Amino acid sequence: MLSEFPVIHTNVWDAIWGIPVVILLTWIIKKIFNVKPAYVPSVATILGLAISIFISHRENLSAGIFMGFIYGGVAVGTYAALKTSIRAFRAKA
Repeated sequence: MLSEFPVIHTNVWDAIWGIPVVILLTWIIKKIFNVKPAYVPSVATILGLAISIFISHRENLSAGIFMGFIYGGVAVGTYAALKTSIRAFRAKA
């Protein structure tokens, strides 16, 4: 049984590098493979997990999994917020 929570160290690297890369790769995959909008969050989560587990937090699997879900969720949220803001701006113009 898990008796204590793992210590997960995050840093500026996660926000400056990890999340924008997930956003960019998700957008590229969406355009190249014509991914349906319903599957975009899953693509972002898979990319976030891959980047976090294999690159950012390869020394700690539990931290990699946790931060992978964070990367994917933040990437999807940021993309959706920007898309909504741009649509609202264009509608008023």
